[in-house]
Parts: sequence; C-alpha cells; structure tokens
Amino acid sequence: MPNVIIANLQSKTIHCEDKRESLLDILLSATDWMHACGGKGRCTSCKARILTGSEHLSGKTRPEDQYAKLNKLRSDERLTCQTYISGDVTVEVPKETQLPHLNYSE
Repeated sequence: MPNVIIANLQSKTIHCEDKRESLLDILLSATDWMHACGGKGRCTSCKARILTGSEHLSGKTRPEDQYAKLNKLRSDERLTCQTYISGDVTVEVPKETQLPHLNYSE
C-alpha cells in the first residue's frame, strides 16, 4: 500500500488503501486540505508541490496543462483533485494554499 507524506505538516504520513482515489481524497481522509472548487479541477487551491515520487503519479490532465500555461501551476506542482498515485509520494503544501488553523513547518 502506498504512503503519502506531507513534509511541511510534521511529515504526516497517510497509509493508502488499494483503491482508486484522488490524491485530494487521500489527503482529506487524514487532514484538512484546501479545495475551493470541491475537487473539480476548476481552480488551483488544492495544489501540492511534489517533492518525491512523481513517477508514481498519474499523467497530467487538461486542467493541469491549462493552469501551467497560465503560470498558475509550477512544473513541480499538481492539482491533487486530478492526480492518482500508485506508489509512495512526498508532498508539500504551498504557502499560498496553507490553511490558517494548521501548523506548518518551513
């Protein structure tokens, strides 16, 4: 079973089940995560910076490509609502989408 580690949230580790869930659903199962559009790929509020394990991610989607062209999504960032994992991944919450009630490390 894959693990998702949130590096700047005290290295919180989420053990994933062997079922097809978006990275956003996996994250929401264990913590709060910004997702203004409800996980429909219509904004960039659920993005995560991928630190390790990018080879274990599904291919980029049309919304991700469009936001990248608009410079709203960096090359090392993914929309968690559009991304599925197949192995261990380490992510980081970008500063602009950090929630005020959670304690992030730098």
